[in-house]
Amino acid sequence: MNRLNRRNFLRSTAVASGALLAIEGFRARGMLDRFGIGRAIARAANGSYGPLVPKPSNNTGETLLALPEGFRYNVFGRVGTPMADGRLTPGLHDGMAAFSVNGMIHLVRNHEQTGGSPTSQAIGNRPYDPRAAGGTTTLVVDPITRSLVYDFVSLSGTVRNCAGGPTPWGTWISCEETIVGPSQTNAFTQKHGYAFEVSAASYAEVSPIPLKAMGRFSHEALAVDPATGIVYETEDANPAGFYRFVPNRPGGPGRPAELAAGGTLQMLAIKNSPRYDTRTGQTMGRQLQTVWVDISDPDPNLEAGATSVFNQGLARGGCIFARLEGCWYGDGSIFFVSTSGGNIGKGQIWQYTPAGADEGVLALLYESTDAAVLESPDNICISPRGGIVLCEDGNGTDYVRGLTRQGEVFDFAYRLNSTVEAAGATFSPDGKTLFFNYQGTGETFAVWPRDGYSWEDGAL
Repeated sequence: MNRLNRRNFLRSTAVASGALLAIEGFRARGMLDRFGIGRAIARAANGSYGPLVPKPSNNTGETLLALPEGFRYNVFGRVGTPMADGRLTPGLHDGMAAFSVNGMIHLVRNHEQTGGSPTSQAIGNRPYDPRAAGGTTTLVVDPITRSLVYDFVSLSGTVRNCAGGPTPWGTWISCEETIVGPSQTNAFTQKHGYAFEVSAASYAEVSPIPLKAMGRFSHEALAVDPATGIVYETEDANPAGFYRFVPNRPGGPGRPAELAAGGTLQMLAIKNSPRYDTRTGQTMGRQLQTVWVDISDPDPNLEAGATSVFNQGLARGGCIFARLEGCWYGDGSIFFVSTSGGNIGKGQIWQYTPAGADEGVLALLYESTDAAVLESPDNICISPRGGIVLCEDGNGTDYVRGLTRQGEVFDFAYRLNSTVEAAGATFSPDGKTLFFNYQGTGETFAVWPRDGYSWEDGAL
C-alpha cells in the first residue's frame, strides 16, 4: 500500500546570510535542475515509483522485499555466513556507506553489538576492547552484478556501532552509541562513547584509535562538509545536542584529515535564544539563526562524575533536540533526523546550512503528523540526484521511505514478514544502486531499476 503525505513546505523567497532555505520544496540553489530530478517529478508528480509488491531476489529467488514493480534486488552479507577472512558475519547490521575502490564498490557496514560480559569476545583480531562485540565489516561488491565478492572484519572491539558517516577522503567514521566504561557491572576494559576511523580502501582490519577530541557521548551519525572539513555529529539521547568538530588539521576530497590531531568540539545554539527546545512546537520552513558554543571537556571522565558533553553545551545555551540519529551532507547543507521529535513524537527532518565561520541557519524540513506516513526515521542519506532516503525504526513494519522536494513522503521498500529496523541506506558512488540493511534479520540488500526503468522515474 502506497501512503502519501501531500503536505507541502511553506513558500518563501527570502534568503538569510546566503543560506540555503528549507522552503519551496528544496528547490533552492538549483538542486532539482542540477540533478535532473525536476524531470523526474514531472513524470511522477507524487515522487513515488508506484505500489510496492512482493518480489523474489535476483540472486537467491527468496521473496524477502516488497518494492515498486520497476526494481530488482540482491541479498548478501547475512549474519552467520562465513566471510573471506574466516570469521562469521556478525549481526545487528546498521549504518553503512559505499565507496569506489579500484572499480569495485566497498561497503563499510556497522554492527550494533555490545558485549561486556566475561565471555564476550571482539569480532576481530586487533580490538580496541577485547570484551566489546561491535565493530565494522567491509563488503566488496561487483558494481555490474551487484554480487558480493569479498568480505572481512575492518574494525573490532567497539560497542554499539550504530551509525557514522563517510568522509571526502575515502574513509568511514564509525560511532559508538554508548558511554559505557569499565565498572563492577561489566567486563569492558576501556571507556567507550567515541568515533573510530576506518579506511574504505584497505583489505585489513584497522588498528582502532578513539578520536577523543570529537567527543565522548552517545554518538549516532556524522557528516563532513567537504568545503571546510568540519565534522557534524548527532547524539542519540533525549535530550540531545547537535555538534560540530573543527579539526586542527582538516581534510577534503583527496586530502585526508588528521582527526587524531585534535580540534574544537562545539554544540549548536540558537542565536539570542539560549537553551532553545526544538522537540515540539516547531514550524516547518522557519529559519532559526544559529551560533556555536564551545565544549571545554570533550572527553569527560564520566566514571568520576565529570559533566557530560551535553550538559556542558546546555550550560552555555546549547540547543535541545530529541534523539538525533541519521546525518548526511548534501549540496552545502547538513541534513539530520530527530527520531522522536515533533508534536506527536514520530520524527523530524532538519537542515543546517553554514553561513560564515561561526553562524548558520537551522530549518525544519518535515515533521511527521501521522505514524502511518512516517514513523521514527533513523538513518538518512541523500541520493546523487538530490532525493532523501529515510530508514524507519518504529513499531510494526519499518519502511525505507523517500522524501520528495515537494515535502511528500512515499514508501519505497519494506522487509516482508518482519518488524525489524531498516538501516544503512547509501547509494553507490555512480548512483545506480541503493544499498540498505535490515537489522534484526541481519541482511544487506542491493536495489536497482530493471531494464526499461530509471531512478529518474521518481524522486530518488
